[in-house]
Amino acid sequence: MVSVTRAVFGDLPLGAGTVEKFQLQSDQLRVDIISWGCTITALEVKDRQGRASDVVLKSLSSHILPYFGAVVGRVANRIAKGTFTLDGKEYKLAVNNGPNSLHGGVKGFDKVLWTPRVLSNGVEFSRVSPDGEEGYPGELKVWVTYTLDGGELVVNYRAQASQTTPVSLTNHSYFNLAGQGSPNIYDHEVTIEADAFLPVDEVLIPTGEIASVQGTAFDLRKPVELGKHLQEFHVNGFDHNFCLKGSKEKRFCARVHHAGSGRVLEVYTTQPGVQFYTGNFLDGTLKGKSGAVYPKHSGFCLETQSWPDAVNQPHFPPVLLKPGEEYDHTTWFKFSVA
Repeated sequence: MVSVTRAVFGDLPLGAGTVEKFQLQSDQLRVDIISWGCTITALEVKDRQGRASDVVLKSLSSHILPYFGAVVGRVANRIAKGTFTLDGKEYKLAVNNGPNSLHGGVKGFDKVLWTPRVLSNGVEFSRVSPDGEEGYPGELKVWVTYTLDGGELVVNYRAQASQTTPVSLTNHSYFNLAGQGSPNIYDHEVTIEADAFLPVDEVLIPTGEIASVQGTAFDLRKPVELGKHLQEFHVNGFDHNFCLKGSKEKRFCARVHHAGSGRVLEVYTTQPGVQFYTGNFLDGTLKGKSGAVYPKHSGFCLETQSWPDAVNQPHFPPVLLKPGEEYDHTTWFKFSVA
């Protein structure tokens, strides 16, 4: 059984609306989601002793900078120089990450109020992104649905466009299976089911090469303990797209195991890629829940999505949504203990 409760979270300034909080609870999980940015603000998971801890990071000051727990779009990740050309017309987007556009621009989907609808086992959020929002063409109708099924949190994204536009939606939760506020994720064991990854330039835009993971730090096909792995390969952390086997069916993407607590997170998706990010830009300045601070490498993200900058890289899996088509992707976050 899943229970869903609804409460007022707070009012936006200048009468801009009321943010609501929805709590989804099953025997294994409890998830808090607010209607501002479809943001997961808490996710409680039991350890092998049956003790529940909140395993997602959330800043109390603002979620704007690191996108803690929010849905990002119209296009997740980076678009080079904030520009792309479609049907001979150049579109200029907001540049908000060095020379690039990141996660939908200055006011992306993470910084808007969504309209909620309570379901028997979850909540559906919807909004209409108007033509020209953040520079993107066409009106886009979007639905994001969170449902609980035992130890599984299921996130479905749907969208319909009035004219051809790039779309790639994801959730930007930062996890720490030891419990949010734990100092790092070095004792997490990570597996990613990907034979290839996308090398990036100095501003984190894919170079266009689709590189084999074989013999590199990016070979995570067998479990690695993160801290030792970063040391062994002398890498600062991950912020890269891993290329998943192309298919629109549900498939295994990644597994993270925290031996200390026994918690396991498995990710399944219909998306062609997953951005594995190890919180490299966290620096301890953001105040988190229960007095926590979030230093570098204190959380990880597994952002299932289309490949970064795909709108400018014709050999990447297509990212354009045309009128009459429907964008429809699902990601499953499955929690257990081992």
